[in-house]
Amino acid sequence: MTDAHLHLVVNHFPIIGLFFAIGIMVFGVFLKSNILKNTAYVMLIITAIFGFLSMYTGEGAEEMVEDMPNIGHKIIHEHEELAEKFVLFLYAAGLLSILGLYFNLKMHSKANIVAYATLVVAIIAGIFAVQVGTSGGEVRHTEIRTEKVAQNNDIEKNYSDEHTDHDNN
Repeated sequence: MTDAHLHLVVNHFPIIGLFFAIGIMVFGVFLKSNILKNTAYVMLIITAIFGFLSMYTGEGAEEMVEDMPNIGHKIIHEHEELAEKFVLFLYAAGLLSILGLYFNLKMHSKANIVAYATLVVAIIAGIFAVQVGTSGGEVRHTEIRTEKVAQNNDIEKNYSDEHTDHDNN
């Protein structure tokens, strides 16, 4: 199995797991449930681990696809830059989750503050997750690239103009 295969296997969990963890944390905070908060903390720790694995396998995947037709270095570089920002917030959420688990188990007075801080950091990570997921999808799915959509619109317009001219003659 190549790094590209491994990257595709592990790169979805940090994004999907993050959004599940955010949802569970929201309910945990709203319902004041340590069980739900602890579940979200464990999920965030796991997403941080998978974030590391995604970054680790990303370099090898980049080497395999950056010179392929319709991909190019620019798209890969943009994805890589966004992923580096995303994973920092993911790591922060993971570290806060370790602290949150510890505080919940010790029934520390600051446990709720850590839960809110973790939720805020996770939501920021979620914003980057959407961008990373989209830019990663653009690597192989040319139909979702904005520049490709603009090119297709120009082609359709030119085609329409050509056929309208012929019809009028």
